[in-house]
Amino acid sequence: MGKIIYITGGARSGKSTFAEEKAISFGEKINYIATSEAFDDETKKRVEEHQKRRDSRFITVEAYKNFDKVFKNVAEGTILFDCMTNMVNNLMFENNIDWDNVKSQEIDKIEREINTEVDLLLNEIKKHTGTSIIVSNELGMGLVPIYPLGRYFRDIAGRINQKIAKHSDEVYFVVSGIPMKIKTNYMKSSKKV
Repeated sequence: MGKIIYITGGARSGKSTFAEEKAISFGEKINYIATSEAFDDETKKRVEEHQKRRDSRFITVEAYKNFDKVFKNVAEGTILFDCMTNMVNNLMFENNIDWDNVKSQEIDKIEREINTEVDLLLNEIKKHTGTSIIVSNELGMGLVPIYPLGRYFRDIAGRINQKIAKHSDEVYFVVSGIPMKIKTNYMKSSKKV
């Protein structure tokens, strides 16, 4: 099992740039798993900006679910998964739901489905021998959203982020382009010595 590095931060904090630089530092081919769905002009522009930063070392795979199948096409080397909150968003919107009148049982079902996909991702990453980098947005530092969908998204993504951080060997928090290491799994690294 390779190392898992988790990188979080606010929107436009520089986390994706830092993740790409970190991936390049390993000097291998990089499997870039892109989870964004370009559904409007603004999102298309963001995707284009990300693509311009990546050179031929990056092999892009567009996917946000079914990782047991996706990883059959992932080569050895580094994995860069960007980003977890896009994945959560995409999975939430696969359900045709009136988010203003949703029942708690429906929310629980959606969160279980999302957790299943996260577990698939983690299982596949743990089989991989190279380093895996997972990027996600930190959502819990702002105001509580006034609309139900925002609260459901924040809560589900927040719990998913905690799960990913727990399974990671290193965690970085990026603020204004500056990465701060906030976790190193000493137990795991001491066993390798």
